[in-house]
Amino acid sequence: MKKLKVLFIMVAALFTLQSKAQLTTFQTGSKSKIEPLQLAISYQKTTSLIFPYAIKSVDRGSSEVLVQKAKGVENVLQLKAGVDSFKQTNLTIITADGSLYSFLLHYSSEPTTLNLELADKPMGYEPIAIFTSSQDNQQKILTASEYVSVKKSTLRKPRDSKFNVSIKLSGVYIKDNILYYQLEMQNNSNISYDIAQLRFFIRDKKKTKRTASQELEQKPVLIHGNATVIHEQSKQNLVVALEKFTIPDKKELVIQLMEKKGGRHLQLKLSNKIIVGASQF
Repeated sequence: MKKLKVLFIMVAALFTLQSKAQLTTFQTGSKSKIEPLQLAISYQKTTSLIFPYAIKSVDRGSSEVLVQKAKGVENVLQLKAGVDSFKQTNLTIITADGSLYSFLLHYSSEPTTLNLELADKPMGYEPIAIFTSSQDNQQKILTASEYVSVKKSTLRKPRDSKFNVSIKLSGVYIKDNILYYQLEMQNNSNISYDIAQLRFFIRDKKKTKRTASQELEQKPVLIHGNATVIHEQSKQNLVVALEKFTIPDKKELVIQLMEKKGGRHLQLKLSNKIIVGASQF
């Protein structure tokens, strides 16, 4: 019994360190079954669930579970037990992107997880809370990204390739002060390309020997598409949405794609002419 208790504590600690969770989906014929996550909550402590999109709907199986959105934001849900013990119950959340999250809740006086992030951090960027005032904007950006992703290519370059893997800028679009970069990524090799990082940054066009080059990071508002892997013998589109900006003189925008545990690193260099020529839709 003592060994089992120690094992449970180790597993719980590992789960807490990871600070993020994924729901398991099983295919059952033409339908999917979402396996609920086990979650312990307490009467004395508050548990926070952090979602990638605004929370649209919350359904709790028992009134003995207290829930509320965190003040000022729309993607953080706070949980607490209303009594010092309750029978196992469930919790269902639907977010603005249409995703459904399911939990099985049980009581614990000392829950091991107090902050649970239900989102993969896109390409190494830190997640941001979705504030009430921009809730509708987030959905509009997602819809616009989906529209851009199926547009035909309007540009032939810039393009970069290495060892049968390539990246090309297919188009630049703007809507409501948001720039959308349409990227085409192709892998003609027999080895999948695991993406470690996708960066957008502004830097000097030429670096002198006496001065260090400074990079101004441009953090995406949203990334639409598969930003994790480019499978072998495949081609895919990715749309990256950023707040509008232009480039100062003698500088350039660099789009950098880095391979995880590999050397097939790629980059595109964009002039201000390409950005200010963005198509409106």
